[in-house]
Amino acid sequence: MQIKEVTQHLEALAPLSYAEDFDNVGLLVGHPETIVTGILVTLDTLENIVDEAIENNCNLIVSFHPIIFKGVKKFNGNNYVERVIIKAIKNNIAIFSIHTALDNALHGVNNMMCEQLGLINRKILIPQSGNIKKLVTFTPTAEAEKLRSKLFEAGVGSIGNYDNCSFSSNGIGTFRALENANPSFGEAGITHHEKETQIQVTYPKHCERKILKALFENHSYEEVAYEITTLENKNQNIGMGMIGELPKATDELEFLKHIKKVFKTGCVKHSALFNRPIKKVAVLGGSGSFAISNAQRAKADIFITSDLKYHQFYEAEGKLILADIGHYESEQYTKNLIVTYLRKKISNFAIILSDKNTNPIQYI
Repeated sequence: MQIKEVTQHLEALAPLSYAEDFDNVGLLVGHPETIVTGILVTLDTLENIVDEAIENNCNLIVSFHPIIFKGVKKFNGNNYVERVIIKAIKNNIAIFSIHTALDNALHGVNNMMCEQLGLINRKILIPQSGNIKKLVTFTPTAEAEKLRSKLFEAGVGSIGNYDNCSFSSNGIGTFRALENANPSFGEAGITHHEKETQIQVTYPKHCERKILKALFENHSYEEVAYEITTLENKNQNIGMGMIGELPKATDELEFLKHIKKVFKTGCVKHSALFNRPIKKVAVLGGSGSFAISNAQRAKADIFITSDLKYHQFYEAEGKLILADIGHYESEQYTKNLIVTYLRKKISNFAIILSDKNTNPIQYI
């Protein structure tokens, strides 16, 4: 098995095109056609993680956080980033990062947090916009059903809990084949009138290459007429954070203690309590201060995230509880998620969960 086959599975879970613009995801070190001897999954790629990969004969590290985030201009081993890269290259170890692509995935980081808390009725807290596209094409009416079916197979037409969604209208198309043309219908030099069906379908942007391949391979025209537009509609299955409900309303203080236990954190920093039960819970793994207002608008009773600054706790505004559980703690189960997923997709292969705690923050 080659590295690219492993990363294709990972990109099916979390398409890299959905990562945030500031991020650095994908294969950061190594060649995609390298044969994989074993896979080590970790939250962070540190020197001891590379050592762990070497000990376990793993030449591919799948890391949540990217080791290369800002530009690296030198490889002198003067800091941990340079040392990790040098050691990985010396030992022919590839490094793949998935980061905010998995943050934005429906079954990613935030869904895992919800799983740990037992939340039900989950949905994305901040759905992404600009990642739904619309394809409009024109085909001979007699061939419309076949083309539509092939496009559905390629990934178009899914809207929420529905699939095979499309809109069609019939009309007359005209064209004249010029001297070097090889028309499927009509004759060169003569304007041809053809009964055509216009097909309109939507699709997620990461499927575009596959969809256009299906369009061109299953359309009989020499020159395929089509239009692609990007919609502003929000994709309810892609985005940051998640909100759900507890099966039963819980006392505030008891729930905070429960959070501390579930996420195995040294402390939970939180805003003022209100002496009212917790039912609706918003979560966002990693640094989530930007989503405080979103959690408020969603009428969450509590928002669980990390890296909140002093003055940001005031932004609770008496509307919800803000709970900072720590960056590592909020994302710690992500590596378990990745391992479980890969073991389902790739059977009888060495996929190892790193046993190293890479949290740089300690508590007393």
